[in-house]
Amino acid sequence: MRGLEITDERADFLKADYERGFIKFCRFRAVSACWGGFESSVEINPDHRQQDGFIHAGVMATMADHTAGYSAFTIVPEDLQILTIEFKVNFLRPAFGDRLVCRSRVIREGRRVIVAESDVYDVRSGEEVQAAKALVTLMAVPKAGLTRSGA
Repeated sequence: MRGLEITDERADFLKADYERGFIKFCRFRAVSACWGGFESSVEINPDHRQQDGFIHAGVMATMADHTAGYSAFTIVPEDLQILTIEFKVNFLRPAFGDRLVCRSRVIREGRRVIVAESDVYDVRSGEEVQAAKALVTLMAVPKAGLTRSGA
């Protein structure tokens, strides 16, 4: 997998692909894609908050996992897809700002197993404060042959 470059077309495809399904429902947006890295953001609204007004941990965990997955997509050929095997999230402080930013990067480029990390920042009055850190283990699998019923 080493030596592959991410083209502008691939980056544009991944940014558009990132924003589908459940992620579209969550209103997460792709910001940038580069070799081994991906950034996303979300403007916070009342639906993203829990009962005490903080940004829900599930929002941050989903963002960290999904953005890490797309950082992995940047290093694999187009005939592979990425699935999460495991992830761990440490919530460092409560998030309560108006926006979240997630920056993910691949820290181990395996042939099939890839490890990435995500840093989630709470944007408060224009200042980024780290609110969570995740370690995500992912698997690259062939698109062909993997079906929802046969997985």
